[in-house]
Order: sequence, then C-alpha cells, then structure tokens
Amino acid sequence: MRTSTFLLGLLTLAALPACLSLESDKQKEDAAEKAVLNKHDEAMAQTIGPVYELRKQLQQQTGPDTARTGRQVRSLLRAEAAMMGWMHQYRRPADSTAHERKLRYYARQQHKIDSVAVLISSSLDSARQVLAAGAAPTPSSAQ
Repeated sequence: MRTSTFLLGLLTLAALPACLSLESDKQKEDAAEKAVLNKHDEAMAQTIGPVYELRKQLQQQTGPDTARTGRQVRSLLRAEAAMMGWMHQYRRPADSTAHERKLRYYARQQHKIDSVAVLISSSLDSARQVLAAGAAPTPSSAQ
C-alpha cells in the first residue's frame, strides 16, 4: 500500500511539469495577445479624436502653403486607413492553433500595430507642426 501511494505521488510529480507547461503556454499566448490589443487601444485613442480634429483644422486653414497642408491631410488619412486596415485583417487565432504558431502570429501583429502607431504618431506631430507654422505670422505680414 505504501509503495503504491509512493508511486502514485511520483507519477503525479512527473506529470506536474507538463501541466505547468500547458498553463505557461496559455499565459504566454494571453500576454502576447494582450500586448497587441493594448497597443491597438493606445493607437486607436489617438486615431479617433486627434486625427479627425487635426484633419478638420488643416482643411479649414488658409495660407500660402496649401500644397503642404494637402499633403498633411493625406498623411492623416493614410494613418487612419492603416489603423482600419489593421483592424480588418486581425483575427484571433483559433483555440486549436498550435502554441508556437499563435506566438508567431502575435509577434507579426505586434510588429504591424507598432508600425501603424508610429505612422499615426508621426502624422499627428507633422500636422501639429503645419498648423503651428500656419498660425505663426510670416515675416512679411508682421511688418
């Protein structure tokens, strides 16, 4: 009896790392997915309000450099389209998908959403610069 209890305990200890490994894989997948979605949420917060507002301000701006303003409006539209494109192509992997494949998918998605976030951020910064330059008096109008 004592030997069978010992063997059962030994088998349980032998199986424990496998169970922990499965839980660990799930945790890694969840963490990878959460990182991707958090970056999306951050970038989306910049897209919803600021991109629209800056685009509207640029379109209302009058001044000598309308070509620069037009380029900046198009840049904001591209940034917004990049976010919409990413959202339309993102699909959470099926539960039956292998662990390594899920992690590779999340790594690719992280790279894509990071690129979208950089595009949005740089477009917003450029738009703010164009607006600030348009609001500043030119040397000829200051006299």
